[in-house]
Amino acid sequence: MKNYIKTPYINLLLICIMGVATLSCSSDDDADIINDAVPGAASLVLPQDNTECEIGDVVANMAEVAFEWNEATDADRYDLVITNLATQEVIQRPNLTTTSLMVRLERGNPYTWNVISKNDGEETTASEAYRFYVAGEPGSNNVPFPATLMSPASGSTVTPVDGMVTLEWEAAGTDTDGDALTYTLYADTEDGQQEPPEEWTGLTETSMEIEVEPNSIYYWHVETSDGKNTAISNTFSFRTGENTSSIDGKIVNTSQEILDAIAAAIPGENIYVRGGDYTFVSTIEINISGTEGNMISLLVHPADDTRPRFDFSSMTENSSNRGIELEASFWHIKGIDIYKAGDNGMKVTGSNNMIEFCTFSECADTGLQLDSGAANNTILNCDSYFNADSSLENADGFAAKLNVGTGNKFIGCRAWRNLDDGWDGYLRGGDNVTTTYENCWAIENGYLEDGTPSGGDGNGFKTGGSDDKDLKHNAIYMNCVAVGNAADGFDHNSNRGEVILYNCSAYDNGRNYAFSNTNSLDKLTIKNSNVLGEVGSINATTLDVTNNSWMEGVESSVDDFESINYEELTGPRQEDGSLPDISFFHLNSDSDLIDAGVDVGLPYNGSAPDLGAFEF
Repeated sequence: MKNYIKTPYINLLLICIMGVATLSCSSDDDADIINDAVPGAASLVLPQDNTECEIGDVVANMAEVAFEWNEATDADRYDLVITNLATQEVIQRPNLTTTSLMVRLERGNPYTWNVISKNDGEETTASEAYRFYVAGEPGSNNVPFPATLMSPASGSTVTPVDGMVTLEWEAAGTDTDGDALTYTLYADTEDGQQEPPEEWTGLTETSMEIEVEPNSIYYWHVETSDGKNTAISNTFSFRTGENTSSIDGKIVNTSQEILDAIAAAIPGENIYVRGGDYTFVSTIEINISGTEGNMISLLVHPADDTRPRFDFSSMTENSSNRGIELEASFWHIKGIDIYKAGDNGMKVTGSNNMIEFCTFSECADTGLQLDSGAANNTILNCDSYFNADSSLENADGFAAKLNVGTGNKFIGCRAWRNLDDGWDGYLRGGDNVTTTYENCWAIENGYLEDGTPSGGDGNGFKTGGSDDKDLKHNAIYMNCVAVGNAADGFDHNSNRGEVILYNCSAYDNGRNYAFSNTNSLDKLTIKNSNVLGEVGSINATTLDVTNNSWMEGVESSVDDFESINYEELTGPRQEDGSLPDISFFHLNSDSDLIDAGVDVGLPYNGSAPDLGAFEF
């Protein structure tokens, strides 16, 4: 007989089994919930940034240091990371559930610290890093904080400009002891550890421009020293790209390239000449003009330490053998040395040109001459010297002469040991023109390069003159100096115009002033000027001569001046082309020439202008 299980019992058994299974599966509902939100950054409290921290117990040169930070949002645990900046040793305290901890650290070392916030998820967040110092034994010297490298960032690619890259770092000027810090820069293509050049050592600035090769990898670091201890920064690397140029214009480096660039010049174009010697066998003619606001510029290349010298020494002495003939207008020529032309070093017949920081030397006529209607030109910070012609007649330093136009200015220029005059204003055709001279120095003209008398006229500033002694060359001299010239410091020479001297100085000339009553000036104004020695002659149809060193109870003597040695007047110019700093004819503090002048519109210190070219 067969036995059968009743169906209701089977169903009940299945229900029980399923119930047990269901209870078993649902037991996970009570497990911990995982926090996978991104934790916030912890806010650091102690040790404070860039401070010498308070320390606890000291054992075997290891001191207890208290670390504290504020809770971060959505953070369950923290990693404390401490780096010894002297040894680069990293100390870690992971998975902390508190926000403070005492850690023993070696004394006398700088450190950084930060905190990494964590939770049960995979996200972490690092706080900013603070630097601090654990003081050593009393009286010991603290190791300085290492510099922080800023730029170029490690792994970055930089584009050299003119073959140069600037490296920058951040560091304090003194350490925690108050010692002054210096820096040594290491940079090379091997490992950043190669011996640096001397000029990269003992730096006080926190940046340096270095020369680099294109498409290369460089490694660099900075070592910081307080004179006793040294801290070494991390080593960064960077890659250089293709070299670029800061120059917006045409770069030339041969004589023919210079001639071609000038011949093809267009308004607004810059022509940059590399440093070095350039030989020319004939005159450089410039006859293409720029325009107002779009000058054509012929300039020394700014990256070069040497200046370009245009050498015309192969020329014979001849009135047609000028170095440069500037017939055009709106040109800016700067930083060129013009040497040994067969006539003028440069003759300017155009207008509205700027000739800046150029020299004209050993030419067989005037170094730079303005003529043939040249007007409104500015000659700035130029020197003209040792110019001599075989006729012993025409080689001046500078000249605005013959048929010159009006409105020309000489500013900050020097003329010395030219055979004839420092400046010549003789007219033949031009009339009633005005030329201005500011801060110009005429020194020992009328002598040759070796100091022997030349046989020329030998004036410092020849204000004018003409064949028929009837032409007017109005001249304005401000803060000008005439010293050691063989003939006259300031010379009239039959000029019939108006001459003004404000705050000028004259000393040791054949005659300091030579303004004759024959063919006299229409008007002569002299104010706030000083002369050491005999004054000379001061005559004109109309005179306005007041507040000078030889009148009104004021007396000039050697004791008024720091120095009367005028050899320093021909010293090197400053880097920007301005006149050198000198002591010659600068007033002593007890001089009665101080505040003895009258306001003529020039800047001054004190209650009134001083007398002479140099304000105390």
